[in-house]
Amino acid sequence: MSTSRIRFRWAPVLLAPLMLLPAACGDGAVEVPVPHPDAATQRLCEGLRLPAKVHGQSLRDTKPDSQLTAAWGSPAIALRCGVPIPAALRQTSELVDINGISWFGQPVDRPVTWTAVGRQAYVEVTVPAKYRPAGDVLIELTPAIKATIPAKPEGQI
Repeated sequence: MSTSRIRFRWAPVLLAPLMLLPAACGDGAVEVPVPHPDAATQRLCEGLRLPAKVHGQSLRDTKPDSQLTAAWGSPAIALRCGVPIPAALRQTSELVDINGISWFGQPVDRPVTWTAVGRQAYVEVTVPAKYRPAGDVLIELTPAIKATIPAKPEGQI
């Protein structure tokens, strides 16, 4: 499988954390807000090796350019590494387990944003309705996350 490393450059972001603005033609860079994790989380995210294709869609440039974000296809499947814990996440929240990664999805309508939880860095993936089932996208991203971002101690989300 071919992999590609996401780019990194800090830039100020004045966008809402979950707002994704697709590029007008689908071939240009897609706007993905850059998270601002602590230094340890940033290092983990910088090591994340992501596939060149997800759900048959090619990797796209993101703006601002950052190693903490990635996007594939149009409309964009968008990934952000180093996001804060989801506000709605509770110890009792329903999670979906995919090959050893627990995912928390919200909202229940589309597009759904899934967050890999129980890891030392939270990884958020927004999957537009076009890419059903969303679980296929998560299956393809799970190996990279599992190989790079260690699990938290058992029982921690």
